[in-house]
Amino acid sequence: MRALLFLVLGFAACGSLQGDSQGDDKTLLPIEASILEDRENFYYVDVDNYETGDATLPIGVFDSGTGGLTVLDALVRYDQHENESWITGADDMADFNAEKFIYLADQANMPYGNYHAEGKTDLLLEHIIKDAQFMLGNNYYENATAKVPKTDKQHIKALVIACNTATAYGQEHIDAFIEKTGLDIPVVGVINAGALGTLEHFQKDEDGSIGVFATVGTIASKGYENTLLEMKTDLGYTGDIQIYNQGGYGVAEAVDEELGFIDRSATRPRNDYRGPSLENENYLIDRTLMDVYDFDFDHNKMLCDSENTDDCTILQINSPDNYVRYHLVSMMEKIRNNPNAKPLKALVLGCTHYPYLTSEINEILEDLYDYQRDGDYIYRNIMDDDIQIIDPAEHVAKELFDILEERDLFNKEGSMANSEFFISVPNLDNKNVQLGDDQRFTYDYKYGRNAGEIQEYVKVVPFSKENISDDILERLRASIPETYKLIHAFNAESAKVADLSDENRIR
Repeated sequence: MRALLFLVLGFAACGSLQGDSQGDDKTLLPIEASILEDRENFYYVDVDNYETGDATLPIGVFDSGTGGLTVLDALVRYDQHENESWITGADDMADFNAEKFIYLADQANMPYGNYHAEGKTDLLLEHIIKDAQFMLGNNYYENATAKVPKTDKQHIKALVIACNTATAYGQEHIDAFIEKTGLDIPVVGVINAGALGTLEHFQKDEDGSIGVFATVGTIASKGYENTLLEMKTDLGYTGDIQIYNQGGYGVAEAVDEELGFIDRSATRPRNDYRGPSLENENYLIDRTLMDVYDFDFDHNKMLCDSENTDDCTILQINSPDNYVRYHLVSMMEKIRNNPNAKPLKALVLGCTHYPYLTSEINEILEDLYDYQRDGDYIYRNIMDDDIQIIDPAEHVAKELFDILEERDLFNKEGSMANSEFFISVPNLDNKNVQLGDDQRFTYDYKYGRNAGEIQEYVKVVPFSKENISDDILERLRASIPETYKLIHAFNAESAKVADLSDENRIR
């Protein structure tokens, strides 16, 4: 029998689709009808026989790519209580040590942040609901060439949306979808947690600025801005707190090595480049700021059409750290050009990919704090000498802990070592799929599809070196070693079942 809905929102109250009423009533969207009514459909979930309230079930975590692993890593490392008594205080054992996690990276459809700009927020919503469906369902494919799905994936007891864009645009719709399923599953998102964690660094009457560094889609939703302003009022902050938004166009794409934004093999400018440039009106590289950007040109991290970098007529960014340099300078210029600007006190990393670049972000902020022009520090008066970098993931962990404790959903017999990791890849059995030379969806196909045309664009398969590059794996190994160990353990186990060749096993 279906349980009554109890939805715990970690979403931005104002972060939903603007002017879009889909999902606001009991009418089913086409993808929802496939999930809840069409027993012959791949996406069907038998919610009448779903074991809600079972503490032994895993916790689902999803993102548009590998960036959400930073959120999972915060859960994996979270240690604020004694595990036997739950009394506050670290005991050198992760609070979620006995919990199994199931992680999904919807890599094939990423980046989510571009759907709004392409006028396809309805398609983004469909992807988000499919992500939730995967967590609620049992289906996955053993590998990209498998014709028949396996059906032994477990259900989940709680869902973490480890994606700022999905949280910002999907709040009302995930709420409505969970209500339509009739399932009693708590859901935690990242925006409320991040906003609350940011304001904690301000005194109640303190003036200052907050930078929100996120994807273009998340910035366009105003999810963080509206939530910060609402919380500021509700929590009684009286100081002049200003918010500066910077859409990090190309940063997440560079981290996940989208060829339109980065190509590590390139030695000269490319025709298919989509990032900031000397000609891109929306994301213009300003020649007058070249000394401030201080781009790293070594190892083709910038692509120029001249041997002398001062003579570039074509200039393309070709590394994640240079994308960050471009955007942080752009944000500081916005602040500098406001005559009433308050010093930047906190920077919210509003995209789960950005914590991978925390060291680069800190280094660049330090460089800008010390930057001089004609003997004057041009940014120092608008920068705190200790800018706080806010990773919302740390606050998501606290919210999830509180929910599991309140609802008595902690697993007392499980093991984090049994966690599972899945990623979406293009479904080559779907004749409509269009791929580029990199064997990913072409940009035009990815953002040219229409919501409501229910089909399997992707197959969800286990993590392996067939679908994650060595560069990304090395980044994961270096930046989130505890989670990397879980990925390696899962891959080793799944390789036994799938007979995965040695060269494709994650080491």
